[in-house]
Amino acid sequence: MLKMLLARARQGNRTGTFPAEPPSLPPLFRGKPVLHAAKCLSGCSICTEICPTDAVQVSQEGPLIDLGRCIFCDECAKACPEGAITFSLDWRLAATERSGLCVAGDAQPPVAMLRDELRRLLGRSLRLRQISAGGCNGCEVEVNATGNIVFDASRFGIDFVASPRHADGVLITGPVSENMREATLMTYQAVAEPKLVIAAGTCAISGGIFRGHREVENGVEGLIPVDLYVPGCPPHPITILDGLLRLLGRL
Repeated sequence: MLKMLLARARQGNRTGTFPAEPPSLPPLFRGKPVLHAAKCLSGCSICTEICPTDAVQVSQEGPLIDLGRCIFCDECAKACPEGAITFSLDWRLAATERSGLCVAGDAQPPVAMLRDELRRLLGRSLRLRQISAGGCNGCEVEVNATGNIVFDASRFGIDFVASPRHADGVLITGPVSENMREATLMTYQAVAEPKLVIAAGTCAISGGIFRGHREVENGVEGLIPVDLYVPGCPPHPITILDGLLRLLGRL
């Protein structure tokens, strides 16, 4: 026991400095895409053809990416002969409206704060029930990481609970498989009003690479109302925290 205490004392504070300081992200991190309309060749559609989830569109105004469908595979950026698409280190990807995930240029997905009454109720203490609705466990691992010593969501009053009866909302991952549809609805209905719904990850937002398959619901859209969309495949813990904190008016 003494050795454990000494080791902990030597380690010091391991919690990251976000949001007081920008997070330190690795060079290979793929964050918000930056789309250069001036570099987009007229008549070129290679980026749309190579995208596995139909997330990329090209018009006369240039390229547009739907972050709700994007799996951040970087194939469009690699294929573009003029470099019209690049992925930045910007972790701020969440949006409160589905349409806000469709970005062009260097536009920032917008997050609107909750109304005053909800912020008063949930702003300093938010309990969420996580629903894995047929996910691959990628998003689930990242959501779980928000509670570790580095990201420490609990310092903001954000925690995950075992029962929807104890929750203020649900955080859903996965494309909502047919086998998880009823369980997802039952869990949502078991949370007392007022409640929040967060769709985390491309699968939960649009179905991801499983979109259109007869065994999935193409995410939660149209199934239950969503208050916050957090794109990514999977989303980084900082992206999840950033979206939640902006929704709660903490940033």
